[in-house]
Amino acid sequence: MSAWSRLSGPLLKYAGVAFLVAAWAIVPVVAGRSTVDILVFTALYTIAGLGVAFLLGQCGIVSLAQSVFFGIGAYSTAYGVTVLGWPATVSMVTGVTLSGFIAAAVGIPVLRLSGYFLALATLALAIIGQVLFLEWDWLTGGTLGIGGITPISLFGYSLNTPFRFYYFVWPIVIVVIWLHYNLLQSRTGIAMRAMRDAPSAAAVIGVNIARLKVKIFVLSAVLGSFAGSLFAHYVSFVSVDSFGVDRAINFLLIAVLGGVRSIAGTVLGAFFVTSAPHLLSQFGDVHALLFAALLIVAVIYLPGGFGGAIAQAWRKLSGESRVAENVGGVRRP
Repeated sequence: MSAWSRLSGPLLKYAGVAFLVAAWAIVPVVAGRSTVDILVFTALYTIAGLGVAFLLGQCGIVSLAQSVFFGIGAYSTAYGVTVLGWPATVSMVTGVTLSGFIAAAVGIPVLRLSGYFLALATLALAIIGQVLFLEWDWLTGGTLGIGGITPISLFGYSLNTPFRFYYFVWPIVIVVIWLHYNLLQSRTGIAMRAMRDAPSAAAVIGVNIARLKVKIFVLSAVLGSFAGSLFAHYVSFVSVDSFGVDRAINFLLIAVLGGVRSIAGTVLGAFFVTSAPHLLSQFGDVHALLFAALLIVAVIYLPGGFGGAIAQAWRKLSGESRVAENVGGVRRP
């Protein structure tokens, strides 16, 4: 293999990263407010969707309870900032801590289930959460919700526009993805994959499956709560309509459409779930039917999700590159 062949791979990788960073930086400059708004919601839903993808892809746990923790984070921030007068950071930490404790308390009994029973149990949690958000109007405002949530302020700089929030939230997404990747490469990540693929063998080699499931469930809840807190500050108003069962299904769709074992795919899944309804809304009352049809097409033709399609295309390109290096069956020196 020539020196250029050895260098071309890393150079292409760095060039691709540089292109993505440049595109990310220039999008708010050339795009309209609605596009930036969609990209901000894509970032928020990516954070929450990564928690669901983590459970499903690495642990084999189907969770429909993410909307509950998303709502807990949002309401904790809204109530803390508007009623108690707490700083945004204190309110967000309170929501994350509360979500972690609730996830641990609920996860210990619920995660003993498996398969359809576990999915139904998490769906029941989502329904219970929606009812409580509605009935506890002294805390959540009920159908009226809570408004007047102040924007996040960093060093006196208010993130009160979609453009400012865009440059704030996407670096957070990158950090979350980086932490996600590092966890997958750790001993805990290996234990999770062992638990997913061969639970009996994992138990034999000393993996505490019950404890590990609860830990990952708590991590997923923390990500959902954190995303909910950011959501509340961005939209400045929260109500029960934002945390229903449909939101829980959307988070699961993000994980499934993106590819449950693909980090980059989760971002694409979040973008699809965020942008597709907006683009299809121009068709009027049939936009929901069109979105459902689009989902069916995506599931049929992309069984591995967007991440799986990207990985397959990359393998194909890599294979063609290797073939090009061989002439007449003899590999080039």
